[in-house]
Amino acid sequence: MTQPPLAEQLPYHRLARLSPRHHGWRPLVGTLVVAVGYVLAVLVLMLCALVVGLALEYPQDADGWPEFGPVSGTALDLLSIAVAIPVLLLTVRWIGRRPAGTVSSVTGRLRRRWLALCVLTAVPVLALAMGGMFLLPSDGGEAESQWVGWPAFGRALAMLLVLVPLQAAAEEYVFRGWLTQTAGAFLRSPWAALVPQAVLFAAAHGWGTAWGFADLLVFGMCAGWLTWRTGGLEASIALHTVNNLFAFGVSAAVVDGLASDETAADAGWQTVLLDVAGIVLYTAAVTWWLRRRPLERTAPAPLPPVHPYGAAPGQWPVHPYGVMSGQWPVHPYGSVPGPSPADPYGSVPGPSPVHPYGSALSPVHPYGALPGQWPGHPATGAPLPPPPSAHPEAAAPPSGTGRPAGSAGTGEGTPGSG
Repeated sequence: MTQPPLAEQLPYHRLARLSPRHHGWRPLVGTLVVAVGYVLAVLVLMLCALVVGLALEYPQDADGWPEFGPVSGTALDLLSIAVAIPVLLLTVRWIGRRPAGTVSSVTGRLRRRWLALCVLTAVPVLALAMGGMFLLPSDGGEAESQWVGWPAFGRALAMLLVLVPLQAAAEEYVFRGWLTQTAGAFLRSPWAALVPQAVLFAAAHGWGTAWGFADLLVFGMCAGWLTWRTGGLEASIALHTVNNLFAFGVSAAVVDGLASDETAADAGWQTVLLDVAGIVLYTAAVTWWLRRRPLERTAPAPLPPVHPYGAAPGQWPVHPYGVMSGQWPVHPYGSVPGPSPADPYGSVPGPSPVHPYGSALSPVHPYGALPGQWPGHPATGAPLPPPPSAHPEAAAPPSGTGRPAGSAGTGEGTPGSG
């Protein structure tokens, strides 16, 4: 009998095919829905911010937009990116027809312990890279930075600790999550699925310098490879969150640092070399952790639908009233092991079918044995062999009784017995 087909194991970048209702149009339509939904969510957020700014009488710029200040303005910018998370998760559920958690990992959720371990790994590695940047020679044209003071820095740091993880996670869900799985719905190679998201990630930060674009491209490829290698977004979220916390924290420590428009796309070659070194070192550290504690990297694909009356593995269809193992279909009222179907009223072991009123080694007549076929029948008077249980010293009956020895009582009440 043919064994049942095993479910295909899907790696992370192929999880768009996890839905039993998967079709090629779903990832494409879902991408359009994510883009439109995100724009609408940002518009709603900006409208709420405008209402709050006007109600609290914040000063306005030349365009009539409230000036919230560096800390509040940065919070609004981070929130405008974080709103992509609910939009994307709803799209995965409604358009993708699969659990929203399948964007987080192959297990259908964020693995919190693994996320915490990745954060603890990223902190010292990226802190070392950030410390090296402070040792770089400064440009003579830059003004000297001024410390903002502990009260202002404390308020900014509290805001960053709350919103930067959401902003970083949102970018990971969009680029390493949705876009990677959308490409993976059509491409089996993980590298082919990782390249588009890395290019789009670098382009989304704007064009500053070629070194800055290369830095973002390396970041996107390393984060994408970690996502595929670990089967989830935890490692890339940890890298992105810790990296942004250090960058925003340094900016929040100086006067008007958060008001600067510079991004990673504007970095010089020396900064890029240190940043890339930190990214590569973190990637190597996570890979070392994976050797010590392996993670699930795949999820089983859904099996094909079952016939409404049932289906058995193999080449023969299943009768609606039952099924037996073997190559022959099953009779609706029962079956016996073997290649032949069973009689509906019963069976005995052996090659011969069973008569409905009894069974023996040979077929039995319903009213008794036929004369001449069975030895020892009272109508024939033929002697019967002694039973196996008879005692060897048992006395034979008196002569003239007409009954053979060892069969006392077998002919009582029958014709011809005396």
